[in-house]
Amino acid sequence: MAVITLTTEWRSDDFYNGIIRGKLCTLCPGTTIVENASCLSPFDISHGSFIIRNTFMNYPAGSVHIICILSEARKGAGHLIVKSKGHYFIGTDNGIFSLILNSEPDEIISIDAGETTDELEVFARAAAGLVSGKKPSELGAPIKKINETLPLRATIDADVIIGSILFIDSYGNAISNITREIFTRVFGNRDFRIYIVSNLNFTDTISLNYNDVPVGDLLARFNSLDLLEFSINGANISELLSIEPGSSVRIDVSGKTAPANRLF
Repeated sequence: MAVITLTTEWRSDDFYNGIIRGKLCTLCPGTTIVENASCLSPFDISHGSFIIRNTFMNYPAGSVHIICILSEARKGAGHLIVKSKGHYFIGTDNGIFSLILNSEPDEIISIDAGETTDELEVFARAAAGLVSGKKPSELGAPIKKINETLPLRATIDADVIIGSILFIDSYGNAISNITREIFTRVFGNRDFRIYIVSNLNFTDTISLNYNDVPVGDLLARFNSLDLLEFSINGANISELLSIEPGSSVRIDVSGKTAPANRLF
């Protein structure tokens, strides 16, 4: 079953949605078109890549993922088809592909746009070509490299992990770039203390569920992505503690204290 997903910066009432869906329905009738995500932060490839990286493998192999984030082509950042892990990605070479895949693609094609400069037309034609069974190489010219953007990774030492918030979900939960594997590697069975934003906000426990702590209490847990997530049971932690993408997270050995009323 052919599936085309759309991940965009557009509001749900934006006319761009109707344009690209209409083009896809015309060019490849009967194809399943799925809105993977919309209303993403404009021009924010970090935000967009987080969404796509953690969703695309849930779709059938061979799915085509159209990415409309910072999508206008410019010199050195053209429109590409990127094949990787059994999926096809169509978007602009602005660094987002490297953030999504974190590995070398199987194939990279610079799309032959003809005389059009309309990226929605370019993307729809390319997606329709793939759905019809064309090889990516039939839709453009192969190139060797994509533009790379370095992901924001947690830093580690013998007794400390310093990370950042990557994403705020619909409930205000703050998701960090600290993985379960990194946490286990540094701390193992040792006691620890996790601080978020300030040394005033901390926990000494990894919870399994949100209800493991009383309503109103802060908790840390590894979510379904195996990333360390911060919440307040029954409340929006991001609003209450002014947390946003880029906010700091620190994990120290238990007993190591920071000066009061200061950021760590």
